[in-house]
Amino acid sequence: MKSFVRAIACLCCFACAVSLFAERNDSVAHWGWQLDVNPSKVLRTDEYVRMWLKKQGAWAVDAQLRYLTQPKDSDAFARDYGFPTFALGLTYHYYGGVTMHKDARPVWGMAQEVEYDSHLGNTVSVYGSFERPLLRRRHWEVDYALSVGVGYTNHKYNRVDAIDNELIGSRWLIYFGAGVHATYRFAHGWGVKAGVEFKHHSNGALNRPNKGSNSLGPMVGVVFTPGYGASVSERSMSQQSAWGKPFERYWYLGFSLGVGAKVPLEDWQLTQFQTPQSSPDYRTDDFKLYAAYSLQMDVMRRYARRWASGVGIDLFYGSYADHVASLDAAQGYTDRHSPWSMGIAAKHEVFYHRLSLALSLGFYLHRQMGHQAKIIEKPYYERIGLKYEIPRLGGLSIGCMVKAHLTKADYTELTLSYPLRF
Repeated sequence: MKSFVRAIACLCCFACAVSLFAERNDSVAHWGWQLDVNPSKVLRTDEYVRMWLKKQGAWAVDAQLRYLTQPKDSDAFARDYGFPTFALGLTYHYYGGVTMHKDARPVWGMAQEVEYDSHLGNTVSVYGSFERPLLRRRHWEVDYALSVGVGYTNHKYNRVDAIDNELIGSRWLIYFGAGVHATYRFAHGWGVKAGVEFKHHSNGALNRPNKGSNSLGPMVGVVFTPGYGASVSERSMSQQSAWGKPFERYWYLGFSLGVGAKVPLEDWQLTQFQTPQSSPDYRTDDFKLYAAYSLQMDVMRRYARRWASGVGIDLFYGSYADHVASLDAAQGYTDRHSPWSMGIAAKHEVFYHRLSLALSLGFYLHRQMGHQAKIIEKPYYERIGLKYEIPRLGGLSIGCMVKAHLTKADYTELTLSYPLRF
């Protein structure tokens, strides 16, 4: 706690120094910082979670180093997004008030009730954030923000003192955040900010358990941006005589190859509910990773500098199909199994220079992945991830994607993508 207080004091002193220097050096006016707190509740996302998630109280403390784009020295991408703010953030999530406990009931099968409550571990996350203004005036600003990063938790699922923690099963986690905020600027560079934020941590099915923690709650904080006044100046906006050539719309074929991994949900259910307490695999936290592959072929229309939309065919190959088939056969299920799946999907991609956010919503044309898949999976799937276009490689992009069923991760993959323009 003392270290945290010292860090806040140093940050405030630094902000004051930046404010004074910004009066003489205009380049510093792009930079600023933000401190905020976020009391929240971990959500009971479905009936299954409601059976064992008992206490939900949580909170987070967040610090950001922020960069504000401005009309006088920005480009067409910044203009199209209303001159957004980019941030590098560090957040500490305190989940000490979150408890989980499975009461004795037949639905848990062979899993035995324990005498203690399981706790969710506290998590430190580092992330990048994109904040787009929806309204920007002299004293008021309204925005939405999206954040992506990585987290590390000090306490995950284990058989010793967290056996009912089905939310988090890995030390290293994927972090996603989203929020809507309003800021009141009460003095030069200074503002008070309030809003609502959603925060998500999970491991993308790279281990089990992986229900993921989803928290929602209000936030309030202080923001300092010495160059804010210039970003709302109509005179500054009118000084821009050229933003480059008008954007030319075009069609392209998108090809993407993915290599990923997952722990099958069937392994988790087997060791949790169908394994006797005398077995060394009883409610284990040690699982085998299986490879998953994908190939996407899309027809896309880049109809704006920042957007492209289209439709595509997705092929998936799961190396775990035979393993799932053997588990089903041992339980007497006769469902069909195939490592191949195919779907048709609506695609959308959002661009900011070489970075893009790719999203798709697909419907399976072929999917035979066993008994549990027929029960748990929906006939549709989602994919979301970030891509980065590598310079001087003709548009080749590297990315990280998560495939999911109704927001529940199926697997995580690395991708290589290439657009063929025509």
